[in-house]
Amino acid sequence: MKPAAVQEFFRRLSAANPEPRSELEYVNPYTLLVAVVLSAQATDVGVNRATGPLFKLVTTPQQMVALGEEGLRQYIKTIGLFNTKAKNVIRLSELLIERHGGEVPRDREALEQLPGVGRKTANVVLNVAFGEETIAVDTHIFRVGNRTGLAPGKTPDAVEAKLLKAVPKLYRRHAHHWLILHGRYVCKARKPDCPICPVADLCGFKDKIIA
Repeated sequence: MKPAAVQEFFRRLSAANPEPRSELEYVNPYTLLVAVVLSAQATDVGVNRATGPLFKLVTTPQQMVALGEEGLRQYIKTIGLFNTKAKNVIRLSELLIERHGGEVPRDREALEQLPGVGRKTANVVLNVAFGEETIAVDTHIFRVGNRTGLAPGKTPDAVEAKLLKAVPKLYRRHAHHWLILHGRYVCKARKPDCPICPVADLCGFKDKIIA
């Protein structure tokens, strides 16, 4: 996709949703981190259902450690891989206390050293909690980047690198959310809803049906 088309692509997404927000519910950077770790291979709706009651009780690493692994499991047992996720959340909470004074670090390398935190999770936290111009490539963004021709790549890292080069500075702060929401609700995996797509004429998807 040519630079002028990319500019227009994001101009339209921005016009439709000027202040996009994460669909994960959270209270502070710590609860956001926990929610993102829990969201791996799970839906935001399912995570929110579990964390709603949890975050009324727990909003700090100290409170999470006090709750304990077994206590946490009772809140998140409806989420896939909850046993592993409970272990990771308790351990990352301990490490936040030990290494960072109980605060979530604004540093990618430090975040990625926490259990259950990979590049995608770190990017979400940096973007949502701290306003960094990062793009967390999940399955939706990977699909949109490749299908539209916006940022084709064989791996999430490749798509991320192309997006960071392609997205105009003006739109980089919110690009992550616009692309996720577009992939989740319009450019869907099985059948993209091309007739209602605001950027269909800019898209390079050869099988699109816009009539």
